[in-house]
Amino acid sequence: MKINSPKDINIKKGSRVFLRCDFNVPLDEFGNITDDRRIKMALPTIKYLLDNDCKIVIGSHLGRPKGEFNEKYSLAPVAKRLSHLLDEEVILAKDVVGPDAKEKAKNLKDSQILLLENLRFDPRETKDDIEFAKELAEYGEYYINDAFGVSHRAHASVHAIATLYDECHKAAGFLLLKEINFFYKLLKNPVRPFVAVVGGSKVSGKLQALVNLLDKVDKMIIGGGMAFTFLKALGYNVGNSLVEDDLIDEAKKIMEKAKELGVKFYLPVDIVVADKFSEDSIVKYVTYQEIPDGWMGLDIGPASVRLFGEVLWDAQTILWNGPMGVYEMDKFSRGTFKISHEIARTHGIKVVGGGDTADAVARAGDSEEMTFISTGGGASLELLEGKKLPGIAALEISGDKICA
Repeated sequence: MKINSPKDINIKKGSRVFLRCDFNVPLDEFGNITDDRRIKMALPTIKYLLDNDCKIVIGSHLGRPKGEFNEKYSLAPVAKRLSHLLDEEVILAKDVVGPDAKEKAKNLKDSQILLLENLRFDPRETKDDIEFAKELAEYGEYYINDAFGVSHRAHASVHAIATLYDECHKAAGFLLLKEINFFYKLLKNPVRPFVAVVGGSKVSGKLQALVNLLDKVDKMIIGGGMAFTFLKALGYNVGNSLVEDDLIDEAKKIMEKAKELGVKFYLPVDIVVADKFSEDSIVKYVTYQEIPDGWMGLDIGPASVRLFGEVLWDAQTILWNGPMGVYEMDKFSRGTFKISHEIARTHGIKVVGGGDTADAVARAGDSEEMTFISTGGGASLELLEGKKLPGIAALEISGDKICA
């Protein structure tokens, strides 16, 4: 697979560039950004374009505004934060392809940045509408996609627009290239032993990823709510814990395949159980064989943390996707945070995929210890499933042409 970087397309000084970023950041009830990691990760590409005196028009989405203007989903807080991080003025358009955006784009000077309003305020964005893509393409002689978090979507600003540019006028931004390189290297040629730590609430959301990972990893650790489907498949009582009964046979097949392939497969050996799903619930520690009727498992216990820690200790590559429990509640966060610490202590390559996992790592204070934290939850999961992402496929080139 050959994809241009911004350096490969020889962007001329003063050129107009349409840059697709993923500024879909979390906001609190007052509209303040609570985590600006996605904005910070886009800075290398933006700074490179500024260094080349480009006129930059940035497009992004925020939330799901359902194709119409909604103040709640305005990119105004993003413009403010980006301006602060760059120490440069960021002009915010009042619309996407309306008169205000077009007028401001027309008047852009070299090394100026225009941020369009939320792309999803236009219903054509999520429909991969080619006419909308053509209007967006008018903003730039060059197109750069640096939005890994949305590259699994066939949307106009990610997929359709890329088809309108030739090989010498489209590229992946530095963040997108970093994401692609980490995940493809991880799956194609990992340094071994390679351990996958997979958690989260449901098997259904990660079934294909589990199947695809099995013949690539040496060990697999399962935690979170999805572990109870596997425990029930082994014949254990799991009380009121989250179980996908329709996937019990699939869980059995995964464990059988792991055995056939010689992949060591680990499930929690003890569980933190509660009488109800609440912060004020009664909590007990039990083995996986002793979950009481009417109780639910909401975290892994200390023996599981020790076991998983030993499994991880000699790993040279670790992929972590999905928390070990309901980490958002203090009572059930310990397992996830301790596994984060265990992974942080290892000496190998540590790749974190998925929004919840990245959030858990940040809360545990381990972000600096991880080799790479992906900005895309759904996108990283689809890469792990072996799928070709529309936004990345649209950037692929033959590589025969030299851009001068």
